[in-house]
Amino acid sequence: MALLVGKQAPDFTTNAYYQGKFQNISLSDFQGGWVILLFYPGDFTFVCATEVAAAAEDYDAFESLGATPITVSVDSPYVHKAWAEHELGKITEKPLTFPMAADVAGKVGTLYGVYDDELTFDHRGCFIIDPDGVLQSVIINSPMVGRSFEEVFRILVGLVHVRKNQLDGLPCGWLPGDKVLALTPDMVGKINGVWTTANMSIGKFQRSEGGGVWTSSRMSFDIPKK
Repeated sequence: MALLVGKQAPDFTTNAYYQGKFQNISLSDFQGGWVILLFYPGDFTFVCATEVAAAAEDYDAFESLGATPITVSVDSPYVHKAWAEHELGKITEKPLTFPMAADVAGKVGTLYGVYDDELTFDHRGCFIIDPDGVLQSVIINSPMVGRSFEEVFRILVGLVHVRKNQLDGLPCGWLPGDKVLALTPDMVGKINGVWTTANMSIGKFQRSEGGGVWTSSRMSFDIPKK
């Protein structure tokens, strides 16, 4: 089944380690609030440890937006508990208060198109689901590249905004407080009157004088040598 933004997210029920207990959870349990489904390849691995710890670190920020992160991997709830206690608790001082869902057979990952039956794990997928249970954002990374929670929050805050302001469009690189676009007929062909690339808050790169580095307001990177 193809997943489409703007369509109902597939419901599921699975075991989880949640609130210090082993219990079943369903996606529909969280309807009425935003849900951030965070699939990852496995517990006691490298990049995954940084992401799940970061989700704990940012849990209060998620909660302030009415959002619940749910992490999902092919590990059992018992492995989730052991990982939380023996490693994650040493990476962050924040408690892991969100559900750590078990997708042992890969059924949830298959529903969301991230389960790899050859590698037998869920790829690094992020799915943002609105309070009506509708899928609003999909980001899938290579297992070797961790997600940016700043980008997840940028998209989530933007989705919260346009849910309340349905005639607003958020331009490239939008950050809270930036100019928005009015989605009205008289704006057709006239975006340049209200927005140009000079308005970009993030993602506008300039080359260094020496020519070896690209830099924006948030990051810089060396140009690979051929």
